[in-house]
Amino acid sequence: MQRPPTDDFALKETKPHLGGGRISGDKLTSTYDLVEQMQYLYVRVVKAKDLPAKDVTGSCDPYVEVRLGNYKGATRHFEKKSNPEWNQVFAFSKDRIQASVLEVIVKDKDVVKDDFMGRVSFDLNEIPKRVPPDSPLAPQWYRLEDRKGDKVRGELMLAVWMGTQADEAFPEAWHSDAATVSGADSLSNIRSKVYLSPKLWYLRVNVIEAQDLLPSDKGRYPEVFVKAILGNQALRTRISPSRSINPMWNEDLMFVASEPFEEPLILSVEDRVAPNKDEVLGRCAIPLQYVTRRYDHKPVNTSWHNLEKHVIVEGEKKKEIKFASRIHMRICLEGGYHVLDESTHYSSDLRPTAKPLWKSSIGVLEVGILNAQGLMPMKTKDGRGTTDAYCVAKYGQKWIRTRTIIDSFTPRWNEQYTWEVFDPCTVITVGVFDNCHLHGGDKAGGARDARIGKVRIRLSTLETDRVYTHSYPLLVLHPNGVKKMGEIHMAVRFTCSSLLNMMHMYSQPLLPKMHYIHPLTVSQLDSLRHQATQIVSIRLSRAEPPLRKEVVEYMLDVGSHMWSMRRSKANFFRIMNVLGGVIAVGKWFDQICTWKNPITTVLIHILFIILVMYPELILPTIFLYLFLIGVWYYRWRPRHPPHMDTRLSHADSAHPDELDEEFDTFPTSRPSDIVRMRYDRLRSIAGRIQTVVGDLATQGERLQSLLSWRDPRATSLFVLFCLIAAIVLYVTPFQVVALLAGFYVLRHPRFRHKLPSVPLNFFRRLPARTDCML
Repeated sequence: MQRPPTDDFALKETKPHLGGGRISGDKLTSTYDLVEQMQYLYVRVVKAKDLPAKDVTGSCDPYVEVRLGNYKGATRHFEKKSNPEWNQVFAFSKDRIQASVLEVIVKDKDVVKDDFMGRVSFDLNEIPKRVPPDSPLAPQWYRLEDRKGDKVRGELMLAVWMGTQADEAFPEAWHSDAATVSGADSLSNIRSKVYLSPKLWYLRVNVIEAQDLLPSDKGRYPEVFVKAILGNQALRTRISPSRSINPMWNEDLMFVASEPFEEPLILSVEDRVAPNKDEVLGRCAIPLQYVTRRYDHKPVNTSWHNLEKHVIVEGEKKKEIKFASRIHMRICLEGGYHVLDESTHYSSDLRPTAKPLWKSSIGVLEVGILNAQGLMPMKTKDGRGTTDAYCVAKYGQKWIRTRTIIDSFTPRWNEQYTWEVFDPCTVITVGVFDNCHLHGGDKAGGARDARIGKVRIRLSTLETDRVYTHSYPLLVLHPNGVKKMGEIHMAVRFTCSSLLNMMHMYSQPLLPKMHYIHPLTVSQLDSLRHQATQIVSIRLSRAEPPLRKEVVEYMLDVGSHMWSMRRSKANFFRIMNVLGGVIAVGKWFDQICTWKNPITTVLIHILFIILVMYPELILPTIFLYLFLIGVWYYRWRPRHPPHMDTRLSHADSAHPDELDEEFDTFPTSRPSDIVRMRYDRLRSIAGRIQTVVGDLATQGERLQSLLSWRDPRATSLFVLFCLIAAIVLYVTPFQVVALLAGFYVLRHPRFRHKLPSVPLNFFRRLPARTDCML
């Protein structure tokens, strides 16, 4: 596969005209100083009064039409109302205005043709300008005129002004950019919005024991377990080893719960009467609103709960109270953990659930989403490619969604958002999507917002108080290879409120202390993260407008843990790159030992003698050397934020079949011959890994066998050597030993043999447990 040019995938620094040219240095001078100013003509239609009757019934069904050149927006209509109130705002982009007159027309809704009732006209040159923080322009009453300009009955309350996207009316306004979109649902789908993730808690259910259970078959030992259900989550304990009517478990079950706690925890005690048949011995429902909230590791009080046996009769539940049966549990909502809903590599928030445990913020992150360039057509409409792009950004619990720009490959959003920062070692994610829910897209049922690409920025890589303006490539991996879908242009600034607090954060644990005092297992964390992402995606998809499931899952990197040959190769070469420095030092030392450059070797001898004679200089020398390297590299420090690297990810060199495997569903949906081929390939790779792991185990076992007397001759030789070495080292000064050992290692090639050394020969002859392997 031909590699695309890397320059096309590179980050590009830009110099946009931010804040209308009012930005002074790096300091903010207005609330919208990280975006380019966009001029809009705003029309607020408030209400009308004394409208004339047009129908036979003596009433009218009024609505207002706002016209500016080819653009036309309309309010909703009211039936049989002469004093209607609309309070709707219309925004016309100044860049697209091609008329000199604004017309606001009042019409009467009719079955055949809408009747003209009157209009108000404005010359665009006479319209006032308004820039926040100026107070909003007060609406005024205007007398309606007929087409000739004569006054007619009826008045309309309006406010008309020129403003920018910083105006309070901007988010809820009807936009001329979206003039082709009709219907309340579609219009709500294109507006900008701020969302908050639901507050998530870990729910710990410690099932201790049950008493006085009543199994139906008294003649057998019951095999009892407890099943717990919370929403879509279901967990169960093991079968109690006590096999009696008073079983014990003392087992923890962990769930993710979200506020408000609408669903209760349902517990059922069940008896396995047959391999595929369980009998319910009792149930209880526990509302989470009254459950104890724990902020630390102090134990919570236990409680007994009565079990009720449910008997289903004709689809209805009938309660048969068994007062004697009860279950003993310890239940608490854990506020001291951070509920992981993102990949740990890209976490944007690390605070615990409980607000009293939060530390004060260390700064503010401001992001200006300016525009996108060169977007690819994402769908076909009227026989041509089109894209309706919007952005989603997530940091902490706050999600933002920009407005959708209709039918544009170069959309201009120019929207600015702010987040509080509590930890610098966090990541903000910005994704670009194509809106597939316009023009009746919802009716299709299967419409999904298509991903155009995303960008991640780690805050710790940014200098404080500096404005970063860059164009980031939007790269998406497809089954046929990596593809650039366009570029997103952003301005980012991280402002630190307290440098001391931020520096102090680097000494603190990354996660809240409960993760270290009572750690959760890896499998528990994986399961709980999956449940947390499901809860977040369901909750946000119920918002208005919805932030859809596919968008939330893409932003949260759901599925990133799945097997990928490409990612495995990339991680292997990352390890090799890390070890590359150690290997390079090893090669350099080998050249010193073999006297490739005699002058360097002599200098190393001199340095070695000084350090042996004055050992107190060893650590200061090492730290001074590291300090000088750090200062030297400061000249070449990175000036740009990191971005997606196709070479590092091995996305530009991946084999098509490897990519097809990565995009396969789980469980697989590919034909059996392809699955067999992939399985065989995986077996061969696993075989090589198995060999390497076995070799490592062999070396470790050889070390153990030095003193195990598995090989009596080898162990006796080693023990005798240890005795002689102890005596020699006891009577010989350490500096003499160090000098002799150093000179031996650095000896000239003339005194070296090509055969392996005696210690290495001895080590390789030691036995390992490979002989015992089947």
